[in-house]
Amino acid sequence: MNLFITQTQLTHYAVMAMLEAAVAKAEEIGQPQCIVIVDAGGELLGELRMTGAKFLSRRSARAKALTAASTGAPSAAMPETVRMAAGLATQGGVTGLPGGLPVRKDGALLGGIGVGSGSGEQDIAVAQAALAAIGADETAG
Repeated sequence: MNLFITQTQLTHYAVMAMLEAAVAKAEEIGQPQCIVIVDAGGELLGELRMTGAKFLSRRSARAKALTAASTGAPSAAMPETVRMAAGLATQGGVTGLPGGLPVRKDGALLGGIGVGSGSGEQDIAVAQAALAAIGADETAG
């Protein structure tokens, strides 16, 4: 029986690098974004609402990050048949909207990133740029 585990975690340096890369990608595509990064337990590690990003997208970005961290899969992978019920059951805490990706390193789930304010494709591109900045495992949106 193992009483303890060793676990890789995101550091504040990783979170800052992710936010910086996400902002750079959002600026490159001309779409201000809300960016939220959570750890594997859903705790907020970093959040930024870029100037010009839609203020309500902050909530959806957080839900996307929580969904990805909780399921270990992109938020858009949530089956259509359970999206409404899951959203209601969690008071909007999870979503099937695109833009949430799990943060994995060597297969280990470290958390989630959620991006919102653009199209689904834009949100995913910004999240992928953040993952690439820290050498995280690639995840298709």
